[in-house]
Amino acid sequence: MISRMRIGIDLGGTKTELIALDDSGHECLRLRRPTPAGNYAATLQQIGTMVEQAEADTGVRATVGIGTPGSIAGSPGRMQNCNSTCLNGRPLKQDIESLLDREIRMANDANCFALSEAVDGAGAGAGVVFGVILGTGVGAGIVVQHHVMNGANGIAGEWGHNPLPAPNDDERPGPACYCGRHGCIETWLSGPGMAADHQRVSGTALSARDIAGRAEAGDTACTDTLERYTRRLAKALAGVINILDPHVIVLGGGLSHIAGLYSRTPALWNEHIFSASVNTCLLPPVHGDSSGVRGAAWLWEKR
Repeated sequence: MISRMRIGIDLGGTKTELIALDDSGHECLRLRRPTPAGNYAATLQQIGTMVEQAEADTGVRATVGIGTPGSIAGSPGRMQNCNSTCLNGRPLKQDIESLLDREIRMANDANCFALSEAVDGAGAGAGVVFGVILGTGVGAGIVVQHHVMNGANGIAGEWGHNPLPAPNDDERPGPACYCGRHGCIETWLSGPGMAADHQRVSGTALSARDIAGRAEAGDTACTDTLERYTRRLAKALAGVINILDPHVIVLGGGLSHIAGLYSRTPALWNEHIFSASVNTCLLPPVHGDSSGVRGAAWLWEKR
């Protein structure tokens, strides 16, 4: 008999995933549905239907947390920076609360990833966890004592749109970023960023996954690309350590599967860190692709 249940929802651009966790963090139920493309009203209705089904199947009225592809913009309470553009400018939290007739909690999907890994994942027991997404884009979340840090502007952890620290001469001004700047960390450390770097240097078009696979097989050009990538990752994370000094950094997203990052990156970041010794651990995620939806559920963890 489930006495208490937390529902987490990962509202993605292509799919909406729901998970229900009991008080011990065990999964009771999981649902996946395609996200209605470009249709705000249909997106709201689908969330309502999925919550209704989960509660009917388990017989428990649950708390609801939602991970979104953007963030809530301060006092207006409206969504911003969503790649699912139909959400931008909308009072998503208020609309879902009205639909479900209860308070909900909402956070950026990178924050949810970081929270999941901080509560019962790779960062369990750590005071400060920096959760990084290295995928189609680059983002991050900050969790302190199981509390997601949102910041005054709702953009805490927007690490990907800072410039790459200590760029070499051939890294200036850096690739153009969709945000309007050049040389953002995202343009170097995202999957498309790695692929673009490889093509610029080698003249060959390969995906990040193919580059990593060929590097492991001994392809020299791909090995060189991966080394450039790792050196940039080390510099970028060193900047985070100098400011935030986290106990644990957890990597998520597609590029987190590159095993060599976890030994090579810490070997390179020391020279950029203002400390005689570095105790920060760089770790792969425990919950992998499920961390975002689990973290949304843990937005209701007792503190």
